[in-house]
Amino acid sequence: MPPTTPYAGKFSPSKEHLYGHGIAASYGEMCYHDNSLVSASLEALIQHLVPTVDYYPDRSYVFTFLLSSRLFLHPYELMTRVCHLCVEQQRSGDALLDKIRIRDVAPKLVQLLTEWTETFPYDFRDERMMRCLKDMTHHVARADEYSWRAMQQMTQQLIKRLSALGQYEEAVAALNAVAMERPASLKSKQASGQRVDVLSVCDDPFVLAQQLTHIELDRLSFIGPEEFIQTFAMKDPLENHKGFFRKRKTSNLEAYVSWFNRLSYLVATEICMPVKKKHRARAIEFFIDVAQECFNIGNFNSLMAIITGMNMSPVSRLKKTWSKVNTDKFEILEHQMDPSSNFSNYRTALRGATQRSETAHSSQERIVIPFFSLLIKDIYFLNEGCASRLPNGHINFEKLWELAKQVSEFLVWRQVICPFDRERRVLQHLVTSPILSEDELHLASYESEGPENNMEKDSRRSLRWAHAHTHTHTHTQTTLTITYSCPLMLVIFFFPRSSLLHRENRS
Repeated sequence: MPPTTPYAGKFSPSKEHLYGHGIAASYGEMCYHDNSLVSASLEALIQHLVPTVDYYPDRSYVFTFLLSSRLFLHPYELMTRVCHLCVEQQRSGDALLDKIRIRDVAPKLVQLLTEWTETFPYDFRDERMMRCLKDMTHHVARADEYSWRAMQQMTQQLIKRLSALGQYEEAVAALNAVAMERPASLKSKQASGQRVDVLSVCDDPFVLAQQLTHIELDRLSFIGPEEFIQTFAMKDPLENHKGFFRKRKTSNLEAYVSWFNRLSYLVATEICMPVKKKHRARAIEFFIDVAQECFNIGNFNSLMAIITGMNMSPVSRLKKTWSKVNTDKFEILEHQMDPSSNFSNYRTALRGATQRSETAHSSQERIVIPFFSLLIKDIYFLNEGCASRLPNGHINFEKLWELAKQVSEFLVWRQVICPFDRERRVLQHLVTSPILSEDELHLASYESEGPENNMEKDSRRSLRWAHAHTHTHTHTQTTLTITYSCPLMLVIFFFPRSSLLHRENRS
């Protein structure tokens, strides 16, 4: 309740009036509506985070402010100010009394820092954050041995988490390097027997969908919640520490976006490479079945990546191949992921999967892997559509609540441990097998089914010339991009064909 908060308690309400059907009240520099914080000065919000002997901030407030405070100040600045305030408000001038006060507040300080290190561990890749944490450990040690031991245990867990993050990033980099060392070659299309395709590695769509889910959940688990905010944190004019965001960037989020790109191009490569029409048709049917299993599991990100790959122009133009495929199931899946009405069909399916997850009796029923680019799009437009500061200079905390609501849902989804057995050979193929670039996919498509008009003939001619004069292998994966100026995943707009158009093109 507002009157009991440490900052508001220093003030008597300056005004109170009816606001809609609720009560709006202002306590000094903090404004509430129906007992919910709606705005405050930055100083008041920082003070509101600081525990005292008889006060500890609500956990939802802690998460919300730690998540979005980076829009306004560097995490190190916040850490420094919180620790300083916590120490200063216990200072009396009497050494013995100060020690008693620190001992009394130490457990709550440890609790706050534990929540910070567990939920936002990547903030502590900054050496200054670790120094501050070390200083607070020494400070607590002088007053309370129990809290000091808790601080040590917390720090050990933090270091363990950061070590795991470093190993993950090294592993992803190594896998990407392997994939780039073995580029797909159009020559292997003529000698397709030399090429290992996905069906020779795994011909069971259910197993492949399970392995895709392993990859998705593994990579989701390393995305820090703050990365959603840091995709646009640099846009705030008050941010004076851009070096922090350049250093941290959004590397795990970007790695996840790259995985979506790779899967889309892998699907297109697997379909365009076979020489025989019946083999291409079989590949299409296989991936339709895989996509269906992904939908059943609740793996919407892999589902959309597969659909995106099959909607790429080099694949969708293969009319003779598509004529051999029963597309009924695919059109139903496309309908589920139809971007019209702001992906209303998908959002309905996501709500259903979320409800299933909340009442699940098994790990498999708990799986919810959202269409990631749409999640980021929603957060991006929420940030762009609402002011971070109000005309009176207050922080718009209603906006921060909404940001936290969307990100906290993601945190629930990423906690699920994949229940399926790992098939290492399948996983290896998915993450390292060579893929064709966009231009190479077009050439492979033209070799499978020749150009149908002058425009396609011109395209093939120019692509052949460019391919013959290109000595370096480059991938022009444009399906998804993320930038600090506009972190939208362009796949939202990459999905140009409706099911009706597919039927017209493939008939």
